[in-house]
Amino acid sequence: MLEATLSQLEQLVSELVEKNSALTSANAQLSAELAQAKDENETLQLSLLEQEEKQNATASRIQALVDRASAGTVSA
Repeated sequence: MLEATLSQLEQLVSELVEKNSALTSANAQLSAELAQAKDENETLQLSLLEQEEKQNATASRIQALVDRASAGTVSA
C-alpha cells in the first residue's frame, strides 16, 4: 500500500513538474508578446502625435489663407 501511494505521489510530482515547465514557457512567450505590443503602442502613440502636429500646422495654414482671402474680399 505504501509503495502504491509513493508511486502515485511520484506520478503527481512528475505531472506538476511538466505542467510548471509548460506554464513557464507560456509565460515567457506572453511576456515577449507583451513587450512587443508595448513597443508597437509607443510607436503608434508617437505617430499619432506627429500626425496631430501636422494637422494643426495644416489647419493654421488654411486659417491664414482664409483670413487673407477674407481680407482681400472686404477690401475689394
